[in-house]
Amino acid sequence: MRDSLTGERDKPTPSVLVFGATGTAGKGVCRALHRAGYMVTCVLRDGQSPPHAAQSLHANITQPMPQILGQFDVVISCVASRNGSREDAWAIDHAAQMNILQVAQRLQAKQFILLSAICVQNPKLPFQFAKLAFEKALMASGLTYSIIRPTAFFKSLSGQIPRLRKGKAFLVFGNGELTACKPISDDDLGNFIVDCITNRAKHNQILPIGGPGPAVTPRDQAQALFGLLGRPVKLRRVPVALLRIISGGLRLAGVLSPAAQRKADLAEIGLYYATESMLVWKGPEQGYSEEKTASTGTEHLFDHYAEIMRTGADVPRGDHSVF
Repeated sequence: MRDSLTGERDKPTPSVLVFGATGTAGKGVCRALHRAGYMVTCVLRDGQSPPHAAQSLHANITQPMPQILGQFDVVISCVASRNGSREDAWAIDHAAQMNILQVAQRLQAKQFILLSAICVQNPKLPFQFAKLAFEKALMASGLTYSIIRPTAFFKSLSGQIPRLRKGKAFLVFGNGELTACKPISDDDLGNFIVDCITNRAKHNQILPIGGPGPAVTPRDQAQALFGLLGRPVKLRRVPVALLRIISGGLRLAGVLSPAAQRKADLAEIGLYYATESMLVWKGPEQGYSEEKTASTGTEHLFDHYAEIMRTGADVPRGDHSVF
């Protein structure tokens, strides 16, 4: 088929295979693919329904997937471990992703787009090392790749809204200004990821990305939420030292108890997010940089807060909520 204006043949619409399509980020990607007119197939667990009436295949990503057949130009993976614990991280963030990569290679896909996380740039936790190990494998695979490292999701920064609705204080670590991030909405992230399909400047790149506007701290979040509620700001400060004591105690108990080991993993994740910003890491001496953290999109976290407060909607907490 030829374009009526240029006389050139139209390029066929790429066919995209999406893993992790039922998470909030995955749904944002599917919406963006739908708007852009791509042919989309989602790989789902048994019993799940595809978003936006996309075609679907069913498979267990923790196992090899020989049943997945077809011709796909692009594979997008939004898969992530649910809680970041050691066992879950290496099973999902590495082993399952390797299974997905093998599918992409077997089906001779040309491009692989990975949703990773910005925190892997300063790794201290099992899930960060698992993600980095897969990123390395992807870069060595020979496929055209784009590795997306978003700063923070709206849902992860909305977990305290139910507390505030009940009249409770907003929990902060230290003075509430130890960390900062540039939150990005699911739709802005989806648009950025889908642009990686055709934007060659994003090919074979690691791409840290945040949402619009300046970086925000937990104190900024509290001020915005209490302003929407029409109440004075009420903070409850949690000492970082207390988190360190809890984490250390659970780590010692984990030597004898697998259950304590899992709790220690979660405590260390909490400590990490209480003390580390989700911005571009310039190194131990220079720390995190708001200026180096690119922004994209139009949807701001505080507009998201305002909509939740206006509608009284339930807060999408999920496994990755901070509280």
